Amino acid sequence: MIYAIQVNSGPGASSAPCIAYRFIEAALERGHTVARVFFYRDGVGHAFARCADAGNPESSRPDWAGLARRNKLELTFCTAAAERRGLYLTDQPEPVAPACVDGFSPGGLAAWVDACLKADRVLVFA
Repeated sequence: MIYAIQVNSGPGASSAPCIAYRFIEAALERGHTVARVFFYRDGVGHAFARCADAGNPESSRPDWAGLARRNKLELTFCTAAAERRGLYLTDQPEPVAPACVDGFSPGGLAAWVDACLKADRVLVFA
């Protein structure tokens, strides 16, 4: 089974990101595939160090970068959502993402739609 995962909740806002993280680990252990993990709305905060660390004890933070590295996962944050939150500046000659966490790459909704088209199941963790 191929999954496309969307994370909409920001760091420390709810348990949804941790549940998503544990779901992905369990799915991969059982031999399933994750086409992409897409961070949207407040979920884009996971891609930026200053947001991921704010008010969120390290012991309860999902290690997205480690999960991506171990399993060759694509972690994509929505550039439009990040820009609306002042985390990503696209009005520069070269887009600027200060303190972006390793393993994350910028993308738009087209990347999410592409993952959904490849997936057997689409899950949204809000």
